[in-house]
Amino acid sequence: MGEWQNGICGCFGDCCTCLLSFMCPCIQFGRNAEALGESCVMYALSQFVPLLNLYCRVTIRGKIREQKGIEGSCFNDLLCSWCCGPCALAQEAQELADPGSKSMSRE
Repeated sequence: MGEWQNGICGCFGDCCTCLLSFMCPCIQFGRNAEALGESCVMYALSQFVPLLNLYCRVTIRGKIREQKGIEGSCFNDLLCSWCCGPCALAQEAQELADPGSKSMSRE
C-alpha cells in the first residue's frame, strides 16, 4: 500500500487548490467527486447539509484511497475530514490531479 503524495498540511504547495478548498469547499469537493466519476452537483450541494457533508467527504476520501492504493481507514478519513476539512480537500485534489500517482483501478 502507498501513501498520499502530499501530507495533510501539504495543501499550501498549490495556491489555487488551497484557496479554492478554503474559500469555496463545495466547488472543490464537487470537482474531486467528478474526477472519480461521481455527480459534481450532488456532492457539491451535499456540503450544505450537516452530517451528510461529512458522510460524503469520508466516502469520497475512501474512494480516492482505494483507487490510488493508499493506506488508511474510514476512521482516519473521518478525522481528517472533520478536523482538517479544507486541508483534506486540497490533499485529495492534489492526489487526483497528480498524473504520476499510482492508480489501482482495473481497466
